[in-house]
Amino acid sequence: MTPPVEVTPSHKMPWAMLAWFGALMIAGYAPVLQHLVGQWNEDPDMGHGFFVPAVAAYVVWQRREEFLSLTPKPNWWGAILVVWGGIQLLLATLGAELFTARVSFLFTLIGAVWMLGGTQILKKLAFPLFLLFFMIPIPAVIYSAATFKLQILASKLADDALNILQIPVLREGNVLELPNQKLSVVEACSGIRSLLSLSFFSLVYGFFFEKKLWIRTVLFFSTIPICIIANASRVTITGIMTQIKAELAEGFFHEAEGWVIYMVAMVILIIWHQALLRGAGFVQARRQS
Repeated sequence: MTPPVEVTPSHKMPWAMLAWFGALMIAGYAPVLQHLVGQWNEDPDMGHGFFVPAVAAYVVWQRREEFLSLTPKPNWWGAILVVWGGIQLLLATLGAELFTARVSFLFTLIGAVWMLGGTQILKKLAFPLFLLFFMIPIPAVIYSAATFKLQILASKLADDALNILQIPVLREGNVLELPNQKLSVVEACSGIRSLLSLSFFSLVYGFFFEKKLWIRTVLFFSTIPICIIANASRVTITGIMTQIKAELAEGFFHEAEGWVIYMVAMVILIIWHQALLRGAGFVQARRQS
């Protein structure tokens, strides 16, 4: 099938059409968006959700002159994606499936940009549109499976670290039996929260501070081992603190420890970026010599 021919309109952005389409989208997805914002506020794992649309909007605003210089070329392939988004919303509403309904909003948004602005503008907006997927909580089935595996892994690594430090510990699944206290690595301590927010941070950090695509990609996937090591370190430190004072393993101290470990993980990511730059510079210098 031959794709539709793009029609080149005047250089001016169709602001009136954009405003009408935006208003229709907000009205149609109001219940979905309201529930999504409510989950950001209530779910600690999605606390970064408030920052995602703000950062995406900032990226667009920062490059606004580049976007406005482009000539809109409406592409009706985008209409197919808009229709698909509407069908997906209907099916998700009938099946009470939140994840599908939320993703349909992004499909509709991407389709609208493609339909009204054209392929070139869609490509220029690809990064901020991709960032918006991080504001949607992952499906419960995937979340539960990933969380359980991270719980076990963090428990095992902490068990190995405590044994190296010669602190007596007995591990049973995700429970660590210490001389002074029993530690249970629950879902909140699995590290999934840090993984989601640090992955988002790595994308934004790479976009603003790195031009090479391969380094951005390495930084993004490096968040997985960094979060695993950081979370296992948190459990290990908690185990050590229980030997000093049992109360330090819970309450304010435990929460503060989580924030400190997350900040350390961010610093490690930045240091790793500098190491990649130095390594790439060294390899390039060797090739030139």
